[in-house]
Amino acid sequence: MSQILDSITVNSDNVVLCCYVNATSKIQVARITNITGWYFERVVFPGQRLIFESYQEAMLEIHSGMMASAILADRIACADLIVGKELNEPEVMNSRGAA
Repeated sequence: MSQILDSITVNSDNVVLCCYVNATSKIQVARITNITGWYFERVVFPGQRLIFESYQEAMLEIHSGMMASAILADRIACADLIVGKELNEPEVMNSRGAA
């Protein structure tokens, strides 16, 4: 189901299609807060793949925790999550279990 309540302006040249995978066993909250005038927040369940459009300069914050507490677990540049991006360097596993 498409959510357009917080859609971004798609006529911009720096809008990219991104993918984040929750490779943990915990529910996470993914947020983008560094783009003025735009706020993005989604719940990402264990094993779920989150596909979203974003500005290339955006930073995806991953919050995880139990019950009412949430801890900022990671910050990922959306430029590193671009779907179909070719890598010029060998892939390295990160803490999320993804390359």
